[in-house]
Amino acid sequence: MNESLEYQGSFHLVRKVAEGGMATVYEAEQLGPSGFAKRIALKVIHPQLAQRREFLQLFIDEAKLSANLMHGNIVQIYQLGEVNGQYFIAMEYIQGPTLRSVIDRHTELGRPIAATMVAYVGSRLCRALDFAHNAVGPDGRRLDVVHRDVSPGNVMITWDGHIKLGDFGIAKARTSIDPATEQHVRMGKKRYMSPEQVLGTAVDARSDVFSLGVVLYELLALSPLFHEDDTALSVEEVVLRPLPDLRSRVTDLDPDLAEILRLALQRNPADRATAAQLGSLLDQWINGQADRAGASPDRLQTHLAELFPTTFQARFQADPAAVQAVSGAFKKKRGSIIGRLFR
Repeated sequence: MNESLEYQGSFHLVRKVAEGGMATVYEAEQLGPSGFAKRIALKVIHPQLAQRREFLQLFIDEAKLSANLMHGNIVQIYQLGEVNGQYFIAMEYIQGPTLRSVIDRHTELGRPIAATMVAYVGSRLCRALDFAHNAVGPDGRRLDVVHRDVSPGNVMITWDGHIKLGDFGIAKARTSIDPATEQHVRMGKKRYMSPEQVLGTAVDARSDVFSLGVVLYELLALSPLFHEDDTALSVEEVVLRPLPDLRSRVTDLDPDLAEILRLALQRNPADRATAAQLGSLLDQWINGQADRAGASPDRLQTHLAELFPTTFQARFQADPAAVQAVSGAFKKKRGSIIGRLFR
């Protein structure tokens, strides 16, 4: 094994968790002396993209930026590593479903998500975004972080009911790529972009607030606010067409909650609430509800157990033989980065 990697510690691969356009994520164990083992997630950039400077820089920027965003509602980054020019990120392993999975499960069941629970999720995401938006670097200057990819697939819920925002892979900051080179470049998922983002113009923290508003709309309506995938049609839908009235989709929605959502979905960034303001409004609304006890980690944990009973129980019943078999299958990739990283 590479000598520098021995110094950093070795990794035992458990299973592949997800594969995206830029990288593959694995559940793994970081091993140390005297039987030390820590469950982590390893994100490995695709080899072909590691050869392209712009994608490698995005990957490195994600690690360097996220490593300093130490917050309970943000997925933590532990280490950026490199073996023979191949880069990987070791990060917090979140045991639990994505918000995308929760929406899909509710849609499958035809069962709405309680408004207080939606507000709770939104409140915690506001805390994550407010922390990121106001983060400062070692020099004391603001980093001006913009996540640019706030979407259900990038929000994790732990089995014990805590919310985690992850994947700062295309985040923008003062210390990353020169903003002047980013003009007219669209980064993110079209259905969750702000008007300024879908137009390819400069974005700031207020863009993330709009994206969060789109996510909260979908949680309440169990249907996306925007549907177009074609770029030209997406621009028309996000920028020009009248936004549908959420109360026409969710007839029993509290008008005060609808108004809070409206503040996030203002097309003019100057008219939007900040993440801190939006979070405060959501917390105040929750405190005024008769079922405010539903806005808590304990209640969310119970809810996840109801939605995913088999998976929820399985986390207590890990099969060592199955884990060993999966790990052994991946060990066969001797000629790949996996073969060099894991033993």
